This record gives sequence, C-alpha cells and structure tokens, in this order.
Amino acid sequence: MAEDANLENLNAEAPVVEEQFAKSGKKSKKHIEEVKAEEERQARKAENKALAEATDKPKGAAPVTRPKIERRGKKYQAAYKQVEQGKFYSLKDALDLAVKTNPSKFNATIEAHVRLGVDPRQADQNIRATVVLPHSNGKTVRVAVFAPLDEAKKALAAGADIAEDEEFLKQLEKGEINFDVLISTPQYMPKLGKFARLLGPKGLMPNPKAGTVTTDIEKAVKEAKAGKVEYRVDKQAIIHLGLGKTDFDPAKLLENAETFFESLKSHRPASIKGTYVKSVFITTSQGPSIAVENIYN
Repeated sequence: MAEDANLENLNAEAPVVEEQFAKSGKKSKKHIEEVKAEEERQARKAENKALAEATDKPKGAAPVTRPKIERRGKKYQAAYKQVEQGKFYSLKDALDLAVKTNPSKFNATIEAHVRLGVDPRQADQNIRATVVLPHSNGKTVRVAVFAPLDEAKKALAAGADIAEDEEFLKQLEKGEINFDVLISTPQYMPKLGKFARLLGPKGLMPNPKAGTVTTDIEKAVKEAKAGKVEYRVDKQAIIHLGLGKTDFDPAKLLENAETFFESLKSHRPASIKGTYVKSVFITTSQGPSIAVENIYN
C-alpha cells in the first residue's frame, strides 16, 4: 500500500511534457490537425461506401428514374391524359383538342411543328417563305419602315408604327429595337449592312424572300399588319409557326392552319423525290403535342 502511494506521488509530481510543434511545415500543429481530419474523412467515406455497396443494387443496374410525364405538373398530366397516344388526329380535331388541353391560364398560342424531309444545307431545300394568315395569328405586330421621307409618310398612313430615315439609324446604333418586322426599300439596304449582327440573329434583317425588301412599302406594311408571317426551316429540318390563339373561333383557326399548309405544300422543292412532310404536331405553348395525320404529301 505504501509503495502504491509513493508511485502516485511520483506521477503527480512528474512534469507534463507538451508536444512540440514546428512553426510551419509538415510538423506544424495546423498541418498535423489537417492530416488527422483528412484521415478521419477518408475513413468515414470508406465506411459509407461499404454500407452503400451492401444495400444498393448490383453493379451495372440502371438507376431508377420516373417517367418524364410523372415529372410534369398536375395540370399537364391531366391534359396529357386527354390525348390518345399513338393516334393521328385530323387537323380540325387536333386544333380543337389543343384548345381543350391548354394547361395555361393565359391565352396561349396554337403552334404547328412540321418536320420536313429536306436538307437545309442545300440551297434549294432551305425553305423560307411567307404566308398571309386570313385571321392573323393573334399577335400584335409592330412594323418599322426604313425608307426615304416621302415613302416613310406613306408607310405611316398605311399603319406602320415606325417610319423614319436617318433617325432610325441612330436608334439602331444605340441598340434600340422597338419593332417586330422591319421593311426597307432596296436602295436603303446598304445602310443597314453594318447592323446585320444586331438584326440578323433576331430574324429582323429585311429580306426579298420575306417580302420585307420592296419598292411597294404601303402593300408590305398592310400585309404585315394583316397577318403576314414568315416561316423557315431550322437546322433540324423543322418549321415552327404560331397559327393563332386559344380564344380564336375554331373555324378561323382551321382556316389559318389550312392556309399555312397549302403555302408549305406549294414550296416543295423539285429535288425532293421522297416524303416531303414527315410529321405534323399541333400543341399550345405549354400543352402536350398532338399528332396530325399526314395528308400533305
């Protein structure tokens, strides 16, 4: 007992030797603590990995993902159920169903998406044309005219929103674009050349094929205001066009659609020997797609 007491006294009296650390480098206190923390992190990571391997599916198993339709909103799912998948509707029935399946609260646009059997890289197959929809497409079109002052006055009388001469160029230099359609006379086109990078990507550069480079300014303005729209094939050989709004009278909406498809049919390239129109879908801005029976080849 006496010996145990003596040992306890000796241990109590022994000085505590503190661990010595370097001020910097691998032997510094900060570095040693970081190494210990990293070792603990790696240990936890290995433990979690082992646990995951024990509970997860075998290697090579595909991850479980919900079908795309189940990841959409409730309103869209309800609208989607009204469309019979695999069925091809008549144009009239597709337009009527598109209106019924519009999940949006706002007055949505009825859109046509047409895949063509063309090669847009070929000049004669790069379809770009215009069509005057009998009942417009429901969009308010702001028309600008860049022409001499005497022509500009006629354009304003015909319904143009903007019709100016040199003042118009000053607005473009500032990057101001307050129009949806730009019409110009042929002699004024060279002045617009330096704004090609501004107007081109937005599809606003006047073009003879679109009827926006013309000497008959009054006619071009009236057509643009009346519902003349341009359509063109994109890189994927698809044409997208708004046909009207969901509040349109069904008969007027159908007439707009038929007018567009007749125009598209008339622009079939002579070099196309096979299928011209591969598929047609009608939809609203946020609604489900509705397949249309192909009657335009």
